[in-house]
Amino acid sequence: MSAVLEVTDLQIQFGGVKAVDGLSFVANAKEIIAVIGPNGAGKTSAFNCITGFYKPTGGSVKLNGAEITGKRPADIASGGVSRTFQNLRLFPDLTVLDNVRAGMHLYGGQNFLDAIFHTPRFKRSEALYTDEAHYWLDFVGYKGERGVPIRNLAYGQQKQVEIARALARKAELLLLDEPAAGLNHNEKQTLLELVRRIRDLGTAVVLIEHDMGLVMEVSERIVVMNFGKEIAEGTPAEVKANPSVIEAYLGKDDEEEVPSRGDA
Repeated sequence: MSAVLEVTDLQIQFGGVKAVDGLSFVANAKEIIAVIGPNGAGKTSAFNCITGFYKPTGGSVKLNGAEITGKRPADIASGGVSRTFQNLRLFPDLTVLDNVRAGMHLYGGQNFLDAIFHTPRFKRSEALYTDEAHYWLDFVGYKGERGVPIRNLAYGQQKQVEIARALARKAELLLLDEPAAGLNHNEKQTLLELVRRIRDLGTAVVLIEHDMGLVMEVSERIVVMNFGKEIAEGTPAEVKANPSVIEAYLGKDDEEEVPSRGDA
């Protein structure tokens, strides 16, 4: 497999707190990886380092072999990285279609003057954006109206639109931050199949998720974090049986030895 993302000894510190402390993993093309851990384990901080929202204090992030550590988010995005967020980052007053179209301007070829004077290139690009937006909305299974403001949609539909926008960027690496949060059982099953179809496009998918049933079913490899450190990596079966993972989620059972009582 071809390594799309290589994270090596990634670190970020806020004051005296090491939010991420030595994280290392590789995400290959056409592969689904989950990054899991209890709340506060450092998962979203790691995503923010990978995408340039945070500047790491140590370690390396490479995209297709090229160093992207500490680059601006816009440069990383244009290099082939797209993401969704734990809290939706859509434009509430824009229509469904325009929210998805907003994800395409990195590769459309327009410039400032094209937009002002509505040049032929601008018109061709806008027509392309519209066709592509419809394609990706169909791909994620969105069935609702497309000319209505995002704020009018149910939460599950908004999730679909956010994923469609991320896919419209045609990125080689897709980071999904808690994509199943707030979804009902049927919506989660639809999401599971969608993630697999995204993988089949050739995309490297890395997701953060608290729904362990979904993680175990959809992931090919799992990275486990706790208190900023990577404590395990492996297949779902390997991770599920790892004592360090069990302790991180369930705690350690400190059994006190009870002295035996003598005969009366």
